[in-house]
Amino acid sequence: MSEPDEVLDCRGQRCPLPVINLARLMPGLPAGAVVRVLADDPAAAVDIPAWCRMRGHEFMAERPGPAYDIRVSG
Repeated sequence: MSEPDEVLDCRGQRCPLPVINLARLMPGLPAGAVVRVLADDPAAAVDIPAWCRMRGHEFMAERPGPAYDIRVSG
């Protein structure tokens, strides 16, 4: 498993804060960068992939932790 370019720790935050914080982070990252979001809110498992589809970013994987890897679109 490769390391992400950026880690966003949203553990302890409830919906919609993990997605809001992810949306704030993304504009500062270059296309192709990988962000790992650490989020223990059960809603994140649905919200983060849905947000990626709406914004055109690639949802790569859900990982143990729970963690979610996203590739920034160009």
